[in-house]
Amino acid sequence: MRVIEKLVERIRQAAVYNPDVQAAPACILWPDRERLWELAIAQIQADLPELLVLGDYAPERRSGPAIWLRCAIAGTLEGIIYDAETPPILYLPGVGRQDLRAVSECPEALKPLAELQYRGMIWTQVNAKDWTPLAFLSSQQGGLNLDIARDGATRQSVLAVLPRLLKEEITDLQDRHLDSDAFNTLLTGGDPVRDLLEWLNQSEAMKGGMSSHEWRAFCQVCHSRFGIHPERHSALEVAEKLTQRQGSWKPVWLRFTEAPHRYPQLIEQLRRLTPPDLGLFPNMEEMAVWPQLNQQEEERLYHALCELDNKPAHQARERLEVLEGEHGMRRDWVWADLRESPLAMALAPLVVLAKVTQNSLAGGEAEDMRKSYACDGWKADDALLRALAEVTGQREQEAIFTAIRSVYYRWADEAARHLQHVWKPGVDGLKRGEGSSHARPGECVLFVDGLRLDCGKRLTQLLTRRGLEIQEYSTWAALPSVTGTGKYAVAPIIDSDAIHEEPEGYQFTPITHHLFKKLLRDHGWQVLERRQVEQLHKETLDTSKPTWCEFGDIDHAGHERGWKLAQHVDDMLAEVAERIQALLAQGWPQVRVVTDHGWLLLPGELSKTELPASLVDTKWGRCAALKQGAHTEAARFPWYWNEQVHFALAESIDCFKAGETYTHGGLSLQECVTPELVVTGTAGPKPTVVIDDLVWKGLRCTLALEGDSEGLTLDLRRHAADPASSLVLSPKPFKAGGKSSVVVDDDDLEGEAAQAVILDSAGQVIAQRFTTIGGDD
Repeated sequence: MRVIEKLVERIRQAAVYNPDVQAAPACILWPDRERLWELAIAQIQADLPELLVLGDYAPERRSGPAIWLRCAIAGTLEGIIYDAETPPILYLPGVGRQDLRAVSECPEALKPLAELQYRGMIWTQVNAKDWTPLAFLSSQQGGLNLDIARDGATRQSVLAVLPRLLKEEITDLQDRHLDSDAFNTLLTGGDPVRDLLEWLNQSEAMKGGMSSHEWRAFCQVCHSRFGIHPERHSALEVAEKLTQRQGSWKPVWLRFTEAPHRYPQLIEQLRRLTPPDLGLFPNMEEMAVWPQLNQQEEERLYHALCELDNKPAHQARERLEVLEGEHGMRRDWVWADLRESPLAMALAPLVVLAKVTQNSLAGGEAEDMRKSYACDGWKADDALLRALAEVTGQREQEAIFTAIRSVYYRWADEAARHLQHVWKPGVDGLKRGEGSSHARPGECVLFVDGLRLDCGKRLTQLLTRRGLEIQEYSTWAALPSVTGTGKYAVAPIIDSDAIHEEPEGYQFTPITHHLFKKLLRDHGWQVLERRQVEQLHKETLDTSKPTWCEFGDIDHAGHERGWKLAQHVDDMLAEVAERIQALLAQGWPQVRVVTDHGWLLLPGELSKTELPASLVDTKWGRCAALKQGAHTEAARFPWYWNEQVHFALAESIDCFKAGETYTHGGLSLQECVTPELVVTGTAGPKPTVVIDDLVWKGLRCTLALEGDSEGLTLDLRRHAADPASSLVLSPKPFKAGGKSSVVVDDDDLEGEAAQAVILDSAGQVIAQRFTTIGGDD
């Protein structure tokens, strides 16, 4: 029950009478000599429609002079009707009970009401005193019996906060000692930490948006809780106290770190301060506060990464491990959330890159290399992309490029040289990897251009988190590893027998796209156009037929963006995952994901292999069609579709064109070991993790998971499936160890029901738990 509801109940109880010995009261008189209730009377009238007010004539507000009130009681005024069960209540501001009793001395303006003290009832305390707000809140007899301080500051605070106080739940006020600080906090919104941060962020704007009562209350709360006064201390002075994080300032700092983007001006205030001298062995927690020190560490890391250019690969790897020990903790600092620690963020995948490239792939036969790359080698390319995804500017680019090349280049170069040395053309097992199977009727085959093996692994993770089941295979791409050759090699019905003659103007393409679709349809396959794949929710399709469709063009993005592909690949894979879910939802029992080739990506350009233009008909990044009778030292290999036709490949991971950072068409593990995914299951998320524990500490919810929490995020919502119903400052990712915490911004929500939801990287809910905000489950 709210305070106002109990107030209304108590006032109406004043009309209770014994019908055996008493007549029904004509009205209830509510005297208020000091006008203490006047500020909230309009609000009370909303819950107490029979309430009339002594005052200026304003019938729309149910207010008027004494004679108007007498007419209202008599029932002679249009629109004001009362029955015996609901006697009118007359609020009398500026009038005390004694003013009515002394009829002979009663002011002329009040005399029409004097006799009502005999025909009506007066709402007063048992000691016959007028009810004041403070008395009503604290009295054991007829009041709420709350524990309220009796000092003058508290009395003033109660009056200032009265309109808001009436809306409070009584249970929220019980079992607490209520003083001026508590009431001032209520007046300013109930969250002094948030209010202080808002003031630090926009001091003048916040003051201008407050009433005088609210501003005085805010200043008093700041003084009592945090030892500062907004009218006597500048925001810069107060920001310095924030950096100390002592006592009551510690939760202020923690709240700031929960959603630092909300306080851009406060961040600028922190930049204007001078950090203290932390000595030769500074405490990392003290350093974490200062953006200047974080920037100094970024600068130090920048120079350390650039120096790797002059080190052998094994020394560069060792140095990256040392740097991780020095800078890794900065990923947990608030400045990382603000994208001010890109090098520290890139360091984590760089260390993974260093560890994976310690193990050479240059050994054994081609099949041995494929298996090694499919097991662990792909992680190097994945880490390379993740490091590049952290680049935010030219300086970061230079340092990250240098670090990548120092440990990756020789590893990839040696593997490519060895693969080209042991490659045996014409062996069926080298055309398709062991364990892979050709597409079969009764499934939907989805072709994704340029789905490299590491991207296929990321796609598998996305689909697994959406509750789908995936079988993974690795296969060899057809040579040369370009779309024109490889796309038709993974098609469900095309083989060498379908190729009757070499197309005019050899472009590594055995068949035209038009003829390809015709052959598919002639063999009973349904071909979906891209428009149909993009709008599956609007299409009605025959899922009884095996189907070929194409979606996703990682290759095009790579040629267009170069190394910046790394910053977009996750978005493209999420779109592919959505299409796969939609295809399963249409009714196909499984979706087989195939691709044509992988690619090489090396920031800072691939080395160039010279091949004179006079010797070639067509020259691409890593392959070239030679003129008849041309002689060159470049390695020559037979075309997948016609072994009588040969082409030249660039050696190692070199390129026939200068300035390339992204390319394909040659013979390397990155280009030629490609994924096939067979996806089954229902198009809906299933839990892949278990919620182990959920704890509230104030308005902070901390949740622990069992299972792989990488890439998962915690949110708190009214409705689990509705992102717009989020109740927190911002959803938070899970850290290593499976824990995450979020803060509810509005303390008015305490006690309300909510759903703690676990989201995958695509924003899908994979687990949820009911909870009560601020309380035990």
